[in-house]
Amino acid sequence: MRALVTEGLDLGCGRCYQRLELPLPVASRTVTASRADPGELAGRRGGRTRIANEWFSTADPARWPSPPAGDGRPVLLIPGFLANDGTLSRMAAWLRCGGFRTYRSGLALNTACMEPLVERLELRLASIVERTGRRALVLGQSRGGALGRVLVVRRPELVEGLITLGSPTRDQLAVHRGTWLSIGAVGLLGTLGFPGCLSISCRAGACCASSRADLLAPFPSTVRYVTVYSKSDEVVRWEACLDGAAVPIEVDSTHIGMGFCAAVWRTLAPVL
Repeated sequence: MRALVTEGLDLGCGRCYQRLELPLPVASRTVTASRADPGELAGRRGGRTRIANEWFSTADPARWPSPPAGDGRPVLLIPGFLANDGTLSRMAAWLRCGGFRTYRSGLALNTACMEPLVERLELRLASIVERTGRRALVLGQSRGGALGRVLVVRRPELVEGLITLGSPTRDQLAVHRGTWLSIGAVGLLGTLGFPGCLSISCRAGACCASSRADLLAPFPSTVRYVTVYSKSDEVVRWEACLDGAAVPIEVDSTHIGMGFCAAVWRTLAPVL
């Protein structure tokens, strides 16, 4: 039987943005919005029902897919925009069942300016590696994956692998139209001075210049990199997830459901 690390295990539970115009891989279609966008249509047609089905697919721990062998490896999980660590708690519990040592990011809503978030995560990552004596796996969903990529570029010696789930690392504003309202609302609050919110100046200002540059910088060859994307993603345009440095893995799930969908877990298990 695999070791079970029970740090916070609850078996009962069952952006600083810059618009970038980048060349897409030949096999990909354009990231530009279109009226017949399949991801946006997926979000309209039964999206909530589908997310609910994905949630219930892992609601019962007895029916979880077999977890990958963690062998005590540390994992730092980073949630997406407008999300906290709780959104990845079920995946963390699944990983612990396989013997991983999981660690929270400590981010409340992941809505702050990108540079200070990366700086906080860098300290968190260094602490984890020092505590465990092993390089960590970084797993980020949506914006969390973009933050993770910056972390790897800055501190590759601390990371053994990066897994991104629906993360628009090629263009952080490559999202469906329905997502613009939440981004705009947070940006407006930040511009008005509300703490913990990104602002309009983050898009091209000096505050996030280093993070924006590192997000697009060459990826270290010493770190393995897997990007998971879905063509039915209702939040992010899937083409923006196709980082040329990563091994792409396509899944059929919603954006929100990537963290708790059983089918995604089964797909992830062999690469973790």
